[in-house]
Amino acid sequence: MKKKPGIVLIILIVVLLTTGALPALAHPGAPGDPVLPLLIDQGVIIRTHRVNVTIDNQVATTRIEQVFYNEDNRPAEGTYIFPLPVGAAVSDLVMWVDGKPIEAKILDADEARAIYDRIVRQMRDPALLEYVGAGAIQASVFPIQPFSEVKIEIEYGQLLEVENGLVNYTYSLRTDQFTRRPVERTSISVSVESNDEIGPIYSPTHRIGISREGKFAFRAGYESSYERAESDFVLYYGLARDEINVNLLTYRESANEDGFFTLLITPPVEADADRIIPKDVIFVLDQSGSMFGEKWDQARDAAKFVLDNLNERDRFNVIAFSTGYRLYANGLQPVSEVRRAKDWIGGLEALGGTDIDTALQQAMGMVDRERSTVILFLTDGLPTEGETDAADILDNAETVAPPNVRMFTFGVGDDVDTFLLDQLVQSFRGAGTYVRTGERIDEEVSSLYNKISAPVLTDIEIDFGNMLVEELYPALPLPDLFAGTQLIVTGRYRDSGSLTITLTGELDGERQVYRYEVDFPANAGGEVFIPRLWATRKIGALLNAIRLHGENPELVDSIVRLSIRYGIITPYTSFLIEEQDIFTQSGVEEAQTAFRDEADQSFSAASGAVAVDAAESAANLAGAEMPMPAMTRVPAGESEKAWADGSAPPGYAEGAPQGQPLRYAADRTFVWRDGAWIDTLYNADEMTPITVTFLSDAYFDLLDLDPRVGEYLAVGDHVLFVWDGQAYEVVPD
Repeated sequence: MKKKPGIVLIILIVVLLTTGALPALAHPGAPGDPVLPLLIDQGVIIRTHRVNVTIDNQVATTRIEQVFYNEDNRPAEGTYIFPLPVGAAVSDLVMWVDGKPIEAKILDADEARAIYDRIVRQMRDPALLEYVGAGAIQASVFPIQPFSEVKIEIEYGQLLEVENGLVNYTYSLRTDQFTRRPVERTSISVSVESNDEIGPIYSPTHRIGISREGKFAFRAGYESSYERAESDFVLYYGLARDEINVNLLTYRESANEDGFFTLLITPPVEADADRIIPKDVIFVLDQSGSMFGEKWDQARDAAKFVLDNLNERDRFNVIAFSTGYRLYANGLQPVSEVRRAKDWIGGLEALGGTDIDTALQQAMGMVDRERSTVILFLTDGLPTEGETDAADILDNAETVAPPNVRMFTFGVGDDVDTFLLDQLVQSFRGAGTYVRTGERIDEEVSSLYNKISAPVLTDIEIDFGNMLVEELYPALPLPDLFAGTQLIVTGRYRDSGSLTITLTGELDGERQVYRYEVDFPANAGGEVFIPRLWATRKIGALLNAIRLHGENPELVDSIVRLSIRYGIITPYTSFLIEEQDIFTQSGVEEAQTAFRDEADQSFSAASGAVAVDAAESAANLAGAEMPMPAMTRVPAGESEKAWADGSAPPGYAEGAPQGQPLRYAADRTFVWRDGAWIDTLYNADEMTPITVTFLSDAYFDLLDLDPRVGEYLAVGDHVLFVWDGQAYEVVPD
């Protein structure tokens, strides 16, 4: 599978050790010199990994600063090898060691392959096989003296390609092949300028901060401490084509299987005032006695924030409820009333019970069917007065609610009815947030309102023409589209071909139509993160269905199989990966039973900490913008000492390399079992593996099957993987 062109830097330090205990490897640049790869956790740690990237009209310049520290009492010196992605054209390479320029050489794919093979054979370490088919950069490195630092600086540039309207930048951040020690400080900063307007900005691998600087520039950043990167850093940004952008990313494991896709729907960065749909905002605020004190102060501040940030053509009202309710006004008010409304809210006190049903009925009763309406519902407790049955409260709200209502809920603390809040969100096409102890109500409300303050398209529909698509997440009907956000839709597709996607929606009562030309490929390949993102969202939707509507054996079966196949660990299925036999039918059935027992305890309660945890977990999975990562971050409080003695910190699977029960390689998930990494596609009931000895000629012949196989082999020296229906087991000699 061809990797996207992009900047990639994976460092393998080749050193001369004074012991001479291991056999020598002829250096390709200086024949006869004994060198061998240094495993970083033998004495050298990465203290700093800082990356600064500037992209000017698709020309990327990457500047890397890395600080290595030698904890050993022996010097280390030798050669760097930088594998590059297939197709990358690197230019203007400059390299410094401790401020002194050194000469570096760019190797083509064949030269790099020869080096990789020799190092793997010599060191009995398959990590570099991940880069088979790639070129490399090679450079000599000055010695790293005992208990000393060396700073490596590299600068080089390349031209990034555009595919389907998206520019892709990739940086190889992962170090888990070479060390079990975390990198002390990691940072990536990307600055982009373009002559064309910039549309969507998306990272499927890291939670980045984004700062747009007008229509033609933006900055993106990522930082972490004591983290062992589990995936490369990937960034996409789109070039604006229409008022609303639609960009398609796809993946297909083989031409004989259905494909996966991700659709990015992005409105204009700066929507004109006349393109923002006027809306009505109704704040339904729990004023019961349990809100008294700091919670009530924050809730009032949140309401005031919303009022201060209304658009010119918006209207509003506030309903404060406890034992009964109070209205700011009898009807929806213009923004000219904001100052007096804030004064009114400031004079309210928290006391009384919790009559949710009456408050929601009042909110629905003031909705104007001709305008987009947002209800912000905040409560910290269960219904205690009026109608107290959650199902009846939901039925009453659905009976009187017009179709133009969107509800956004905020459950404060653990004593809330998560079933009621989540069903309100589902019924009224909004979103839910739980404000836990120690979190600020006003910050949560303001954060969400900033995302939904400017609707630009409602009642969205997508027509894929003749292409058969299914299992869309989020499911239809789709959420509304707001300025400054983007809607991510994942799904499966059959067949292939070029076609026109039609996007329609409402704007000020008029139906808007947008058309986009896209291509669904027939051949294998694409973006490997897409299947795991789709599975993440599907698991979240299935968990929500079980929580809200009860257990269904088919849903449990689907969750278990998806969790196994894609290595998506949830609070309820982690033991599947760590303990259960997941490679036989009987083992999967036992896992389903175990899951069912575990889920019963988590899903049966509507309120309490366990219920809120379950609701948050399901919501995070269902709305994920990136696949769930494997466990890579060092637990809090363990940063400085974690892995210091070569052992894993608490919470990591005992015995597994790097303390993890699973690893991802390309489109596969590998689980650690009895000293081997096993592909979750393996079925022990139906497959007989072909045994291949590690480092034999037959072992290296496996690389000719497909470039992806190199990534599978790089997982370890004892690995079982499936290719084209056949299982292969690589065993140590």
